[in-house]
Amino acid sequence: MIKGVLFDMDGVLVDSERFIARAAIMMFAENGVSVKEEDFHPFVGTGENRYLGGVAEKYGISVDIPRVKARTYEIFGEIARKNLFPLPGAGEFITRCRKKGLKLALATSADRVKMEINLSEIGLPPETFNTIITGEDVVNKKPFPDIYIKAAERLGLKPEECLVVEDAVSGIRSGKTAGCRCLAVTTSFGAEALHEADWIYRSLLEVPDEVLEW
Repeated sequence: MIKGVLFDMDGVLVDSERFIARAAIMMFAENGVSVKEEDFHPFVGTGENRYLGGVAEKYGISVDIPRVKARTYEIFGEIARKNLFPLPGAGEFITRCRKKGLKLALATSADRVKMEINLSEIGLPPETFNTIITGEDVVNKKPFPDIYIKAAERLGLKPEECLVVEDAVSGIRSGKTAGCRCLAVTTSFGAEALHEADWIYRSLLEVPDEVLEW
């Protein structure tokens, strides 16, 4: 029986991907390296350490991750201000979950600073969730199951009692490996890439009641 819903953030509640990619491109440019937005796509959902580090590896350069990440977040905060909005159905779906008495967790691979910027910009108070887990709270990021196992534990639930809501291949794999059922939205990847999910929809507006009633 479902008792909790574990939400990813980027691509599920808010679409900040193009802004973090733009911020990272600007950061790399400041360091004399020209990169492209598509370079980051394989690392979506894996946390900013891998997001930036993976692209640096692709171009054969060494970067100080804490330093370049801090600068990327600084740029992100500037360009995302007043430009982020909730994805279609995000608020309504959270309300549906609450009305059914389900516990809610936010489980994002992003660092806390990015999570705080995103939630603030879309007007979603942190108190919306019973618990919040960020990439800083786990050693092994998605696709490892750690973040969803920890989120379920924080809610006092077993993973098999939880529904993971994701948009990324790495996130679906993380949720399934943790033992959760998974709902995917095709915000960042096509349905074929997200085939491991139990349910796949274009947005949270389309999700039927059966997904929250098993």
